Amino acid sequence: MKRVLMLHGINHNMFGKRDPMQYGTITLAEIDARLQALGAELGVQVESFQTNSEGAMCERIHRAFEDGQDAVLINAGAWTHYSYGIRDALAILTCPVVELHMSNIHAREPFRHHSVFADIVSGQICGFGVQSYLLALRAAVSAIDQA
Repeated sequence: MKRVLMLHGINHNMFGKRDPMQYGTITLAEIDARLQALGAELGVQVESFQTNSEGAMCERIHRAFEDGQDAVLINAGAWTHYSYGIRDALAILTCPVVELHMSNIHAREPFRHHSVFADIVSGQICGFGVQSYLLALRAAVSAIDQA
């Protein structure tokens, strides 16, 4: 069975409480449940990981490489805009990597318009709320199937 790793970044454990105008009221557990359900439909196993520690995120990415993960989805939150450490860890991966965001990062504050991951990921999906996660999973499965 294909394995897809969903990486949730900093402050995502606060979904449902944090800035509902941008992120809605859905919780991280509800997002993960929707990913699990879609993964079952698509015949892939989805594992989710969330951390507020940049080092722990890098270590989990390293483990994804060592484990031969089939694809990685990442919503790194604010780290997207400045974490060269996470960028360098992602660059190690040889599988498809899809960057995603619930909000449209290009319609927000200017500092959010730039992703340090953009040149190394397979693609980006943003602005569709929880659907960004589901679209990203579909894109990753498609990329796996095309490889």
